[in-house]
Amino acid sequence: MLKLMKAPVLTGWCLLGLMCIGVVAVPYSFAQDEVVTEEAVAVVEESEPAVAGPESAYSSEEFMATPGYPVFAVNNLWICISAALVFIMHLGFTTLEAGLTQKKNAVNIIFKNVWIVCTGLILYAIWGFNAMYPGDAWSIDGVFAMGSWFGQSLNDASMTTAEYNAGYTWWGDFIFQAMFAATAATIVSGAVAERVKLPVFMLFATILVGFAYPIAGSWKWGGGWLDELGFYDFAGSSIVHAFGGFAALACALLLGPRIGKYTPTGIKPIVGHSMPLAVIGVFLLWFGWFGVNGGSALSADPKAVSYVFATTSLAAAGGAITSIITSYLLLKKPDVSMALNGILAGLVGITAGGDTVGVGSSIIIGGIAGVLVVVAILGFDLIKVDDPVGALSVHGICGIWGTVAVGIFSLDPEHSVVTQLIGTLAIGGFAFVFSMAVFGLMKVTLGIRVSEEDELIGLDISEHGMAAYNGFETAK
Repeated sequence: MLKLMKAPVLTGWCLLGLMCIGVVAVPYSFAQDEVVTEEAVAVVEESEPAVAGPESAYSSEEFMATPGYPVFAVNNLWICISAALVFIMHLGFTTLEAGLTQKKNAVNIIFKNVWIVCTGLILYAIWGFNAMYPGDAWSIDGVFAMGSWFGQSLNDASMTTAEYNAGYTWWGDFIFQAMFAATAATIVSGAVAERVKLPVFMLFATILVGFAYPIAGSWKWGGGWLDELGFYDFAGSSIVHAFGGFAALACALLLGPRIGKYTPTGIKPIVGHSMPLAVIGVFLLWFGWFGVNGGSALSADPKAVSYVFATTSLAAAGGAITSIITSYLLLKKPDVSMALNGILAGLVGITAGGDTVGVGSSIIIGGIAGVLVVVAILGFDLIKVDDPVGALSVHGICGIWGTVAVGIFSLDPEHSVVTQLIGTLAIGGFAFVFSMAVFGLMKVTLGIRVSEEDELIGLDISEHGMAAYNGFETAK
């Protein structure tokens, strides 16, 4: 237990050091960012077009005849399309995690991701949605809200007209936000891959998505204390990614490394079995990120959506390039897994401020994230924190960086580094402490790790009784 207590402290100092390096090393933004017009600054403000009509509820038929209906319909359609794009990311996470781990654990990875998205949807419906967006129904003002089944009927006219929201219906809002919710547990899935007991992980993921995520999310997106403080997180660098990353860190510390990873003679790489699968996963995630960031404009406003599409992709490209260069300098060979994680690092980094930073700044933010992710992956290995897919570095470290970067690069002068730092540490710290407590209790009572024999055989056979590639032999 003493070793477990020392590890988080050491990790904390490493995280602080990495973040200080990122902040100090930030160059000034490109000159084009210094001459951005007021029109660009107002992108977010213009992203919620008003719907014509009185405040009282229409029937659906009456509302369709009003001048505001076409705008409402297009906005709602875009929110639903964005939800579908975010849903595709769960396939991306599945293939990425499977590709970067051993083939004897591929079925286990697939099973966990199926469980996460399905239970995440149900729990978000019956508890999380209302707990995360409580309106005025806080149990503890700004900190905690009770959730419940939202239960609106299809015949409730107010849920299909402008009385609920000028941009989309109740159900469009729910399904978009629900797709985000399951992502936090998916991040944990990769970090604990290849040695965690399946039933224990299923229980932990259910608790994390069902209860912890809505609490932290409500602090900003639900109008809680971080929102009142002025904290800004456009699409979830902290609320989704740092939350998942630091939950994963707690679980990885408690679980310990895979057998044979850290030996008396040094670190032994346990290579993934399929780089093609990993590449497919990353490009599916990049594709889905257009829904994460584009949908977070909360309307189909052409300026807002197209601007965010541009900053999102430029940051991803910047992250890939700098991660390739950094890994080549440090490892002496171009590492494709580092390049893939560099793309994801850039995407995580831009998620907090994709709508409020300049285009040139988005490349810098992504580029710094690409450096940080390589350094962090190697750093976690040095302190013997085993993360098979780099989730701690991509989502945890780069989630912090992306959030703080808003305070540095934002075109809105009200965004400050101090406020951003407070927000991201509060969310990451809550996720870490919550996961350490819950997963630690499970370790004491249920046991969280499979036996050495089962780990060596592979979780596909020991946990599921089947192989992912039955009948296929690896070429010699």
